[in-house]
Amino acid sequence: MTDADTKRHDIMAANRWVIKLGSALLTDDGEGLKPEIVARIVGMCEQLLDQGKEIVIVSSGAVAAGLAYLSWTERPKKLHDLQAAAAVGQTHLVQAYELAFARSGRTTAQILLSHDDVRNRDRYLNARNTLNRLLELKVIPIINENDTVATEEFRFGDNDTLAALVANLIDADAVLLLTDQEGFFTADPRRDKSATLISRCNVDAPELDEMAGGSGRLGQGGMQTKLRAARLAARSATQTIIANGRRADVITEVAAGERVGTWLCTQKPSEAARKQWLAGVQRDGGVISIDEGAVRVLQGQGRSLLPVGVVSVTGYFRRGDAVLCVGPDGQRIARGLVNYSSEELLLIKGVSSKRLPELLGYAADPELIHRDNMVLL
Repeated sequence: MTDADTKRHDIMAANRWVIKLGSALLTDDGEGLKPEIVARIVGMCEQLLDQGKEIVIVSSGAVAAGLAYLSWTERPKKLHDLQAAAAVGQTHLVQAYELAFARSGRTTAQILLSHDDVRNRDRYLNARNTLNRLLELKVIPIINENDTVATEEFRFGDNDTLAALVANLIDADAVLLLTDQEGFFTADPRRDKSATLISRCNVDAPELDEMAGGSGRLGQGGMQTKLRAARLAARSATQTIIANGRRADVITEVAAGERVGTWLCTQKPSEAARKQWLAGVQRDGGVISIDEGAVRVLQGQGRSLLPVGVVSVTGYFRRGDAVLCVGPDGQRIARGLVNYSSEELLLIKGVSSKRLPELLGYAADPELIHRDNMVLL
């Protein structure tokens, strides 16, 4: 799990970066937004920009900054209070970035994304086009979740996931998740003094799941969400580094290939854009339970899902919606775009595709989900 005694050449070659900053880092553990910290981060980003690299910043901190400006000592539990704090804090957060970048004559753009911007294919592509155009114009996008309007059931839930989705959107070469920890440890170092830092590991290594811990007081991330985010980013062949944002020159050191933090690497080729989008959908229109035979066909042979393999249907969805497929024990198997509504599927589940015209009254697609419109999870 360690690097060889050489530079991280894949990281050094990365040109397009997504840099995510956690709340605890930007607010000094909740003591209010610190412009000097933002300025330090921006200074390192500018070194990369001077080298011709492209940067997108995904920044937490709006809610935490708002709490300080509202003189609230504890994070509220009510959604409208959190949204109020986000509305107050977001203006100060973006202004801090704007002022810091303006000192070198650079322009920033604020982008607030919601889950619907990712779940809806047209809006997803529009966000992709907008971000790519901003990068062409040498503008630095500052991205956050639109916390002021997002309801609990339609939130990304953490900016680690959002950073990975952005990486998929723009086909980033690397994601840098800056936090208040040195990186990914073999156990939670706050509870286990024997925990050791992992310098490098394949992002899909199964042992990482057991090592991931929980989240801190302010952030909602934690290593579990960072690991999930790294695996999502890997679908676009994006490398992920987790590092301590309080380290003096962390961004420049990481970009230079220094052995800083944890590199969760991938050698997988980039998946098709449609499959990346499907993998990034955070809320499904419904759930389809499939039998063991269907699980084997999907995972082992890469084939389409047929109605005969469906056991049960949960939720309401229409033709073209993204739905989750789960196995007999409830494990997540795949996500895909269905060719039938939930009402139609209730009529044809468990039957041969040859009987679909008889049961539905019209000639229909033999596949419930075509393999081109499916991603394995």
